Amino acid sequence: MFGFFKKKAPPPVVEDPLASFDAVLESMERQGQELRKSAATLLALKTQLMRDEARYRDQVKDLAQRIHEAGELGDAKAEQVLRRDEVATQHRLEETLKARAQADEDAGLLSWAVQEHVSRVEALKQERQSAQARLSAGVVVSEALKARVDEVERVLKLDRARDEIERAHALADIYREDAAKKR
Repeated sequence: MFGFFKKKAPPPVVEDPLASFDAVLESMERQGQELRKSAATLLALKTQLMRDEARYRDQVKDLAQRIHEAGELGDAKAEQVLRRDEVATQHRLEETLKARAQADEDAGLLSWAVQEHVSRVEALKQERQSAQARLSAGVVVSEALKARVDEVERVLKLDRARDEIERAHALADIYREDAAKKR
């Protein structure tokens, strides 16, 4: 009905191209925080494993000394119990060494991941800076060209006005000649 109830199409949303860079950079910064948290957790784990290793080594030495003393005293029962404790402690030490080796390997992978992540973030920041510079330059060039287009439009209007004046003069000349012939 006469176009009153037609829905007008919303104007197209022009998304800031730099906003996409900013969103990705923000996401990568969050990932970087998670990597740093993982590194801190891994460092704490390695520290704990080193303490455990030192403690188990001390226990193994202590048990070896006590086994030796029990053997000298001829206490076979105590020696047997101490040997089982020594085996169990040696097993815990071996497990701790394996866990520490795994933590060292994980630390190497995490270190590589952090370096890779930092390099990607830096590359993206440089790309964003370059995009911002190109966008700014594009806006300046666009404004300059728009001014140039406006100037061209004025020149074209002037040319059209001149053409119109020439046609008016030509038409006036035709009417004068016509009038001169009729007299």
